[in-house]
This record gives sequence, structure tokens and C-alpha cells, in this order.
Amino acid sequence: MTHPVFVVPAAMEALQAYSKAAHGLGISNELIEMVHLRASQINGCSVCVGMHSTALKKEGTSDERLFSIAAWRETPYFTDAERAALELTEVVTRIADKGDAVPDAIWDEAARHFDDEGLSGLLIAITSINVWNRLNAATHQMAGADWA
Repeated sequence: MTHPVFVVPAAMEALQAYSKAAHGLGISNELIEMVHLRASQINGCSVCVGMHSTALKKEGTSDERLFSIAAWRETPYFTDAERAALELTEVVTRIADKGDAVPDAIWDEAARHFDDEGLSGLLIAITSINVWNRLNAATHQMAGADWA
């Protein structure tokens, strides 16, 4: 099927506006892209994995960091703040997998590194990419294909 955002232009406008709201809240573009890539990896969204990997390269992310995002816990390439953001990304993306959607320890660690504005930006970045991932997966969008 044609991607829903092309069938319903107001959805495209709304999703783009929501996604942009995460920017300028004290979170680097690189971290937003890492969050987007990690959620997209979890959700199996090939379009977004390709898009956000490319964006990270343009941000100047090293190959070591880019190639290790899926295994961030087992690498030395990420700061404590980035680790907290990636962990928050994983639990929010997998929100239905546990009885406690976002455990206090994970929230507290994220709050240690980000103020309310930064946490709000992270949550908007995480939830916005999850919407895109689900739309792409539901309509079988493929990386490298014409998007329409």
C-alpha cells in the first residue's frame, strides 16, 4: 500500500512537527539519531535503520560507535548519558514487554543526566521514531525502495 503519510498529508505534517519538537532541548542531534537508530533496530525498520545510520555518519559519528549501537552495553564507546538515553529508548520501545513499563532505576539514571526539558526531548524522539517504525513495518516499506 501507499505509505499512510502520503495518503493522509495531515499525518505527515503532524509527525514531522512532533519529531522536530525533540530538537533544541539540550540533546545533541547525534544522540537523537542514536536513539532513532536503536529503536529502529529493535523494531526491524530497514528504512529507518538506513536513514539514521546515514545521518549519524553525516554527524561525524565514528564507525566504532555506529557499528556498536546495537550492542552498546558491551562497548566502551558511549558516555554515561548516552547509555542512559539508549536504555530509556529500549524500555520505552519495548514498553509492553514488562509489568513496569519504565523501571524507576532506568528513569532515575536518565534523570541524572538530563533535566526535564532534555527528558521530554528524549521521550519525544523515542516515541516519534516508534510511530514511524510501526507505519513502515505495517506497510512493508523497504530500505532503498522509492518511498511513496
